[in-house]
Amino acid sequence: MLKFPAKTKATLYLLTLSTGVTAAITFRSPVPKILPLSEDSQLPSTKFSQKFKAGFSGIRRSSRAVYTIGSNVVDYKYSLHGVPVGSDEYLHTLSEVHLRSAKRLLKLCEGNRGFYVKAGQFIAALRPVPKEYSSTLSSLQDQAVPSPFKEIKEVLISSLEKDVSESFLSFDEQPIAAASIAQVHRAQMKDGQEVAVKVVNCTVQYPGLEHQMKVDITAMSFLSKTVAWFFPEYRFDWAVSEFAEAISLELDFVQEARNSERTARNFENNNMVRVPVVFWELTSRQVLTMQFCRGCKVDDLEFLKEKGINPVKVAKALVELFAEMIFVHGFLHGDPHPGNILVSPKGQNGFSLVLLDHGIYKQLDECFRLDYCELWKALILLDTKKIQDLGPRFGVGKYSRYFPLIFTGRTIDSKSALGGGISIEERKHLKQELKTLRMEDISLFMESLPPDFLTILRTDGLLRSITSKLGASQRIRLLAYAKYSLYGLSPKYNPDSDLVVKVVYLRLKRNMTYFRLRLLLEFLELLSWVREFRRSFIESINKMLVSAEHCLVGVYSSTLL
Repeated sequence: MLKFPAKTKATLYLLTLSTGVTAAITFRSPVPKILPLSEDSQLPSTKFSQKFKAGFSGIRRSSRAVYTIGSNVVDYKYSLHGVPVGSDEYLHTLSEVHLRSAKRLLKLCEGNRGFYVKAGQFIAALRPVPKEYSSTLSSLQDQAVPSPFKEIKEVLISSLEKDVSESFLSFDEQPIAAASIAQVHRAQMKDGQEVAVKVVNCTVQYPGLEHQMKVDITAMSFLSKTVAWFFPEYRFDWAVSEFAEAISLELDFVQEARNSERTARNFENNNMVRVPVVFWELTSRQVLTMQFCRGCKVDDLEFLKEKGINPVKVAKALVELFAEMIFVHGFLHGDPHPGNILVSPKGQNGFSLVLLDHGIYKQLDECFRLDYCELWKALILLDTKKIQDLGPRFGVGKYSRYFPLIFTGRTIDSKSALGGGISIEERKHLKQELKTLRMEDISLFMESLPPDFLTILRTDGLLRSITSKLGASQRIRLLAYAKYSLYGLSPKYNPDSDLVVKVVYLRLKRNMTYFRLRLLLEFLELLSWVREFRRSFIESINKMLVSAEHCLVGVYSSTLL
């Protein structure tokens, strides 16, 4: 810990990066002039050296990528050649190729590090990705090698334009968290406030980092286009485009700070949610200074048990937080993995959620937001016609029939209760239907989806993983989405300017609509239970009759003998 002479006065808070330490909120500071690092401020020899190193590194990294992707494509083509599509042998072989290819990608990401690690994490979180990929690449979530403090110190000085001792009272040289492109250090401001400082973590600093990103993204795009040219059924350009947008957002800490403050405003009346506050005087594009706050990763079951916090209640609060982001605000945190969401043992209900790492956000198009609200209302009620009518609006046409399966686990013709899965008969029918789908169909489906939808798919996949670990049923998530989809369709009102009577009326109307929906869902679930009971009862009676018939035949046969 570097300490600089001054009078101390400590307050403890916490911040987390994408690997899971912690962050927080309290007071707000005015936004002064931001101090970006200008490329012109560096010596020509330094800029040339950085570009040369980045270029050489780019060639080496791209060569590894070409070899890996080429090996995967050849493996798919030759391993599946001549095997009947849809057969059990085909499915078994396909799973084996998926696993081999995923392991090659993991090795590539570990070798190239940096943006390739982020790309691997991105792929692992995508819902339509085969489980062999998601399970193999998920190990990248906790892999990070921190940069030496010497490099971090250089970034701090060049970015804040003053020595570390002038900016902070003390600064811990050892990072408390590290990710592929940034790391977090504990520090203390001149007034004694304890803070967490997020700093760009890379062997090549700005502007070389941005150049490296461009080289890597170009290589990924070239490879995806080349694969698609040789094998049209394998098209992944949509994934590269989404990743490029996401990673460019993560590199700008000023934008991350703005996202953080906007989210804090959106939830300022929600006492279950806390958002880190930024110290703007110590923030730039490469440095983000925030307050420290205590808490633990949202999926840490031992911590929750120790503090007497119900994991299912945490899951419900988490899902409602993101449902409000999607359906009401239309401003969505795009990277909700466990390290970015903390549970603090402080709050009105015995706990609160601390939302961290606001680099990746998606501003949903307003028309898309309303259509998505309508889609979820139709999904909950299983309104087949409405779901199919919404297909063209999302650009997927006939493939909209798979929306219920993707989001609720029911087929579009299902008779099962909400959250109850699908029957054995429906499962058999679905298996036969999915056998007719080709890789080209999946690629076409993903290409057709708007970018907003892809972000929601990724976010929803991460949330489902967390809530599952917390032991929450799918029904909790579905009801939360149902409630907030109705809220999202309700007329907006302003409590500060609208008449009290109008505000109360709109709230009452919205709540009554949700209450009616809940009653309908309970009734449909009761009907489903009655149908299932009737079916089981009839099966039991038939078995009893068959058994009785066998007994009578046996008795009759023995009598004849």
